[in-house]
Amino acid sequence: MYHIPVLLTESVDGLDIKPNGTYVDVTLGGGGHSREILNRLNGTGHLYSFDQDEDAEKNWQTSTNATHLKNFTFIRSNFRYLRNWMRYYGVEKIDGLLADLGVSSHHFDDETRGFSFRFDAPLDMRMNKRAGITAADIINKYEEEKLANVLYLYGEFKNSRKIASAIVKERREKEIKTTMDLINATNIKDKKDLARLFQALRIEVNQEMEALKDMLTDATQLLSKNGRLSIITYHSLEDRMVKNIIKRGNIEGTVIEDIYGKVETPLRALSNKVITPNSEEIQQNPRSRSAKLRIGIKQ
Repeated sequence: MYHIPVLLTESVDGLDIKPNGTYVDVTLGGGGHSREILNRLNGTGHLYSFDQDEDAEKNWQTSTNATHLKNFTFIRSNFRYLRNWMRYYGVEKIDGLLADLGVSSHHFDDETRGFSFRFDAPLDMRMNKRAGITAADIINKYEEEKLANVLYLYGEFKNSRKIASAIVKERREKEIKTTMDLINATNIKDKKDLARLFQALRIEVNQEMEALKDMLTDATQLLSKNGRLSIITYHSLEDRMVKNIIKRGNIEGTVIEDIYGKVETPLRALSNKVITPNSEEIQQNPRSRSAKLRIGIKQ
């Protein structure tokens, strides 16, 4: 299976879908969330789904019932360009947006993409194989301090300087080209630490934090009154940004008050309690373990 959708019912229910509404799924992936949204739309509703990976597009084309395509538009692009694409299609307002910010199972299971430490593969990690720097570029070309910062910020390694130093020392001897080259250079054995290492590089390769900031800002402006954001996150950096945009109306979490001291925010949280997978879902799909769903409503 290309990808098992996480919190499928909860995230789509959170959109409170109007059958004739306009919705956006900015992370098509395996298409599970998009299919569920389409199932709840009538002939006048429309769904726009984004994915920058050609594999996702091919999977959608080969696995989806063509009868849905009349009210569906696929956009092969990074979701950071959300507002530009909506303008291109003449969409001024949307009724809801869903994002599952996790990496598709397909990417981890594809031995050629370099997303997983389970396989010896080229250090690529690009979601969009057509452009951008690779993980190998970062490992071999970043200055030691910059590399340490990436590992600290996105992998939360307290010993990021030590790891960066080991990488730089190794690359002086020979170029680090594959996942196994990287593992050997860092001498990291623990699987959780390896997952954090690969996560940090993937985030940097794909500029995920910058893209998420742009998308959330655009989404807040595009939502119609009572429109909804339904966002699934997997690590603290993502979750903090989503929490801030819903609670404060900005990524930084800055409190903005009007002249009367009332906090101004364009959104409100559906619930102060984060939604997480139940034990049954975690058992069926262990990768869902760290998932958190937050839902915001445009005021």
